[in-house]
Amino acid sequence: MGRGRSSSSAAVRSDVAFDYDDLSEPHATRNVQMRQAYPKLFKTLKRVDYSTGIYVVLAMFVQIGCAYLVTRPLDSEWQWWARFLLVAYSIGGICNHSMTLAMHEISHDLAGGGLLGKTLGLIANAPLGIPAYASFKRYHNEHHKYQGEDGIDSDVPTALEGHVVGTNPFLKTIWMICQPFFYALRPLITVGKSPSVMELYNLVFQVAFSTGLAAFCGSDINDPATWSAMAPVYLIASTLLGMGLHPMAGHFVAEHYTFVRGQETYSYYGPLNWFSFWVGYHNEHHDFCNLPGSTLRKLRDSTPEFYEDLPVHHSWIKVIWRYITSPILSPFSRVRRNTMADDEVAYLRTQ
Repeated sequence: MGRGRSSSSAAVRSDVAFDYDDLSEPHATRNVQMRQAYPKLFKTLKRVDYSTGIYVVLAMFVQIGCAYLVTRPLDSEWQWWARFLLVAYSIGGICNHSMTLAMHEISHDLAGGGLLGKTLGLIANAPLGIPAYASFKRYHNEHHKYQGEDGIDSDVPTALEGHVVGTNPFLKTIWMICQPFFYALRPLITVGKSPSVMELYNLVFQVAFSTGLAAFCGSDINDPATWSAMAPVYLIASTLLGMGLHPMAGHFVAEHYTFVRGQETYSYYGPLNWFSFWVGYHNEHHDFCNLPGSTLRKLRDSTPEFYEDLPVHHSWIKVIWRYITSPILSPFSRVRRNTMADDEVAYLRTQ
């Protein structure tokens, strides 16, 4: 942890239940304060960052090239699997985790709206091997509007996760490895919206892309090492490895887990921001989610008094290590709130 409150003396003991807050999420308040203090700044920062589309297309072609490479035969099956897993964890893991964060930018219409935004979302999703963009956009926007709200914010772990995993280091390690499964299944359990037309388009596009990739990579059914089905498997492996126990996945814990009492969102200012569309500037992002990640550094530099005293992370790897080894941190280490009427929650679940 960086400047601000001590993370050792003020850490939240969260191994038996969530820490509930009866106040609304804090970012809307800071947004108003900052707009009053800097009325002209945000007009200069607000824009569409079309460069996101360039990175998305580039990452897609990198993954197509890697998929082709890992389906080529080698002298031994052991060497083939070693290459497959190494490339999937390193290049594939970084690319695919980066594409999930590109989807995050696109879901806020920061790379273009309308048909352009939807198309970029599907392209960013393509290398993941699993349709996710349309569902992510539906659930993630509510994470911003209703941060921590019971039954709405599916970014918060379930009580079952907290009770099963607890503070056990081994179980927390398994929990980190399984993050992609939790992020995929948790919204269905906590919110459970009906599928949308866009989610159907997402599924069809993903199947078409994976089928085309398999055909492009070619196949020799007599040699499993060059069987074309392994190309889509490579994409899925890159996603699961890159979103599991991987340096990029540190942001899952770094962003909102309560390392310090009273602080429910944390920023990270390290080098992995270059691969993550600056999502590490997470306080800044929640304060102004309509600003592209590429402008968040300038936002912070232009408004230092609002951020310089907040606790920050400097390493996502250290965040993972500290979370796993800490005797007081667990999936319960999140702030939750129950400030909405039951009919409001019921209505949002239908949208």
